[in-house]
Amino acid sequence: MAFIQSVRGPVATEELGLILPHEHLFTDLRGPQTPGYAEADPEDVRRAMQPLLDAAWAAGVTALVECSTGGVGRNARVLAHLAAHTPLAIVAPTGVYREQYMPAAIRRMDEQALADWMTRDLVEGIDDTGVCAGFIKMAVSDGGITDHERRALAAAARAALATGVVVASHTSGPAAGAHALEELDILESRGLDPGRFIWVHTQNEADREVQRAFARRGGWLSYDALSPAAEDKFVSLVLWALDAGLARQVMLSHDAGWYRPGEPEGGAKRGYTYLVAEFLPRLRREGVSEETIRLLTAENPQRAFAVRAAGERA
Repeated sequence: MAFIQSVRGPVATEELGLILPHEHLFTDLRGPQTPGYAEADPEDVRRAMQPLLDAAWAAGVTALVECSTGGVGRNARVLAHLAAHTPLAIVAPTGVYREQYMPAAIRRMDEQALADWMTRDLVEGIDDTGVCAGFIKMAVSDGGITDHERRALAAAARAALATGVVVASHTSGPAAGAHALEELDILESRGLDPGRFIWVHTQNEADREVQRAFARRGGWLSYDALSPAAEDKFVSLVLWALDAGLARQVMLSHDAGWYRPGEPEGGAKRGYTYLVAEFLPRLRREGVSEETIRLLTAENPQRAFAVRAAGERA
């Protein structure tokens, strides 16, 4: 049975519909050395985020992938509390953000220790919470992949091979495409199938031929900053990808949310319904079929985040 690993346990993909593959619920960008970093009363977070989760469920969203990884405020207890109050399946990450945000303990780990840590998060649970991560979220610096990031990516490949989960990586900046291709090289050097890698923020690479080259190697293209202000850009990008024959490798999301500890009531937030309420109707007006829309919003993320047996391909 194909399944995704949610905060509350395995969920069969056949039970799911539309999935948002890149969102945030609880994020702390202040850095691990900040007093009170990544801490908040879970009930305070729930009160602030419940309306957004309720609206997403009412709009037809069945699962949400939380992409706040180590170094940017991951809090498994908060995610468990939110998951207990919504029918949405919430998927939590293991992994670590780019070097600037890496906790000192992560920097000191060698490749195998990093892989073992991620594997424990995926199999036994995060810290002492019993909440199992469902994928690996990484990131690389805009100016180039550092040695720490390279080691962490290699470790992520090892953990992904051991557990069958997908690796996603924040890859942005002016050389995003070159870095995404380099990430594939690193992951493949440890034996990971390119089809188990998601290029987060693909839309930030202006050269579409680089996107095509990445897709030809088998990776996932994540167009994940949907908003009304950028609608025309994303419509053009999606239509190009469809014309290029890449429909089975594209996913759509908002990169929205989120509760910010340290700010009154968690700060300003952005909801998770624009895709359903506005963007998909626009795609329909542009002639995109219901079959293709289901592929982009349900079938593709279901395949991408499904936990797979060793050697099994998407």
